Amino acid sequence: MRIAATLREMGIAPVAVYSEADREALHVLGVPEALPIGPADPRSSYLDADAIIAAARRAGAEAIHPGYGFLAENAAFAAAVEAAGLTFIGPSPEQVRALGDKRAARALAVKAGVPVVPGAEGKDAAALIKAAKTMGFPVMVKAALGGGGKGMRVVSAAEGLAEAIESAARLAGSAFGDPSVYLEKRLERARHVEVQVLGDGQGAAIHLFERECSLQRRHQKVIEESPAPGLSEALRERLTFAAVAIAAVARYRGAGTVEFLLGPDGAFYFLEMNTRLQVEHPVTELTTGLDLVRLQLEVAATGRLPLAQDQVTHAGHAIEARLYAEDAARGFLPQAGTITRARWPRRPFVRVDAGVESGSGVPVHYDPILAKIVAHGADRAEALGRLTAALDDTVLQGVVSNLPFLRALARSREVAQGRYDTEWIEREFLGGFAALAQAPAPELALAAAALAEMAPGAPAADAEAGAAVQPSAFQTVGRWRLPGLG
Repeated sequence: MRIAATLREMGIAPVAVYSEADREALHVLGVPEALPIGPADPRSSYLDADAIIAAARRAGAEAIHPGYGFLAENAAFAAAVEAAGLTFIGPSPEQVRALGDKRAARALAVKAGVPVVPGAEGKDAAALIKAAKTMGFPVMVKAALGGGGKGMRVVSAAEGLAEAIESAARLAGSAFGDPSVYLEKRLERARHVEVQVLGDGQGAAIHLFERECSLQRRHQKVIEESPAPGLSEALRERLTFAAVAIAAVARYRGAGTVEFLLGPDGAFYFLEMNTRLQVEHPVTELTTGLDLVRLQLEVAATGRLPLAQDQVTHAGHAIEARLYAEDAARGFLPQAGTITRARWPRRPFVRVDAGVESGSGVPVHYDPILAKIVAHGADRAEALGRLTAALDDTVLQGVVSNLPFLRALARSREVAQGRYDTEWIEREFLGGFAALAQAPAPELALAAAALAEMAPGAPAADAEAGAAVQPSAFQTVGRWRLPGLG
């Protein structure tokens, strides 16, 4: 849907592909031509490179845009597209391969003069355990390939490291076809800040400023924003300079994202580079006024950057919330079914990138993301207020979603103040949300009454003239709050 919109605006006819499960999906219904590529199982459809390339040939296509997932960061697919005489809208196969291997990407960052998180790699578990003891615990065991937190394990002591390495290697082999893992020192209370870059493939690169992605659950982003709150201009300049340096050393082609961990002391470390368009790209588009898909297409078509660094400006603030078909009150279990009613917010300065509408099916086979709700404002407070109102306006029935979770998160005191890190949701917010979401109705009513009495300007109980007004129990014991719910 998102990519097809830009193609239509540029006068290019988009062609979609679909599995049997997606026959009635919006990305199929919204284009003039769509071709089937296989059954619902993604291994026989969206992960089948031969089927996708065959469909492109049948349609007479000249290029393939890989989208956000599936084969978007698969070097073999990029190579197969080019071998078929088609243009791959993205980096070269060599760049996808090198930057997709986190160990090679770390080496490239070091070459560019960018600090990396202390770590160790190798196939010898005993050597990795020894390196972890030298670095100090806790450490993270990560898959060398892939992303999305798959294969990642946090280990706090040497006793559990061997098992974690074996488990992570097994999952990495299943998910990415390569069981290689490596270790990283775990940074406590770190933030996740990423920089959007654009390269011409010849060594020239620019940045489109940064995004804050610290609001995560199990290493999956939930809310993203731009600019990153509380970042000084000096730190922003260092971050963006480092990102451009990495893209330049890699001779990167197209749009990519350089991710960093930012410590409480202001020190930052290279984390990884994503060689595709990110799900959260709309916040960059709203604050820069640039169409990232168009920029990808222009670089692929011309081999040149369509604009210089001094032509990239940043205005206001944008915040995005990801709406998923998952039950946040019950461990974020993925949900499936039919959406009986979907109503999206219609407000000024609010953008909705939705993949479903009323009557859409939500299959069990794919990532459960349903929509991205994005708000823009003159400053962060205005953008957050607009996002909160937009989430309140959103209606989704028929399939359980994380909408209540997003509404509570957007209203939390810590989010309003920008005081959080990558583990804050699970450490402080989630327990309070789950307790409230699962509370029986009488307890919810009691909590609502207590909150109402605590509100500024709440009317006192009626009393006869001269009679003492009895304080409520909540006024007597003082202000209280569930963790994470402000």
